[in-house]
Amino acid sequence: MNLRQLSDKLGLSQTTVSRALNGYPEVSETTRKRVVAAAAQYQYRPNTRAQGLATGRSMAIGHVIPFSTQHEMVNVVFADFIAGAGEVYARMGYDILMSVVPDENEDKAYAELARKGAVDGVIVHGPTLNDPRIALLSDLGIPFVVHGRSTDTSLPYAWLDVNNRNAFRQAAEHLLDFGHHRIGLINGLERMDFAHRRRLGYLSALESCDIPADPALMRSGEMTEPNGYHAACDMLDMPNPATALIASSIVPALGARRAIEERGLVMGRDVSLICFDDEISYLPNGAGTPIFTATRSSVRAAGRRCAEMLIEQISEPANTPQQELWDAELVIGPSTGPATAQ
Repeated sequence: MNLRQLSDKLGLSQTTVSRALNGYPEVSETTRKRVVAAAAQYQYRPNTRAQGLATGRSMAIGHVIPFSTQHEMVNVVFADFIAGAGEVYARMGYDILMSVVPDENEDKAYAELARKGAVDGVIVHGPTLNDPRIALLSDLGIPFVVHGRSTDTSLPYAWLDVNNRNAFRQAAEHLLDFGHHRIGLINGLERMDFAHRRRLGYLSALESCDIPADPALMRSGEMTEPNGYHAACDMLDMPNPATALIASSIVPALGARRAIEERGLVMGRDVSLICFDDEISYLPNGAGTPIFTATRSSVRAAGRRCAEMLIEQISEPANTPQQELWDAELVIGPSTGPATAQ
């Protein structure tokens, strides 16, 4: 089915249908939903070449991944984000352009995308503290949305983030309420903004209970199962071991659970464990009943929303950059319980 045939089915002009599918704000939400539903029903797919010729756009969205984070290409969290974004790209007639480049060539990659007009916008992953990519992309004039935020960046830019500080404060408070004082933090790389905020949330919860922070109970590294395992081993084998652990993702939490079980301990009874990022399509936190207590936020939904925000920005570049902060939901599972020893 082509655009004219879909327009005839709906009794709308081709311009209205095209604008509805591309997220133009002047089309009402009722009309947009009707058009999107009909496009799905009749399996309509926009001719991206024709769209590009008509609008002067490439009809592609860029994602630049440096080699040092190449593991993200097979990370279940990154894959879920891309799956969510891809749903929106497909619906709106956009292709995805993934560029994997050496770290030292990342700036050049963005400049080349701008010079060639290869993409209409980009999504920035893994923002660091005072991330230089934000100023670069602003100077290049490429529409962009950051998945996360960058502390100490004063430029206005579009972002979507989870309230990481509040999520980890809430996780630590949950354990403190159970009487835990020796709470270990298995964090992501703390040059990353999200991990920096998570540590602040953890520390603020301890401070509110007048519990001094112990550097021996804090680890920072890649969010992998082996790193979670080794960090948990270290903290469980101390003379005064951790009685509870907070993991940066369900992936290192699996490693922490392995360390707990190897020592003949029972998760939730002898050692409590709470994680973030448990709502992952290909690695669910149990089937209906959670395995881990977790601070939950859907990365797939974040991918969808970042893609929508970027396409809206491409359509209406004069609008003020959108900024959204999502709260995580505390989900209670059997992995946490009262402290049995201090």
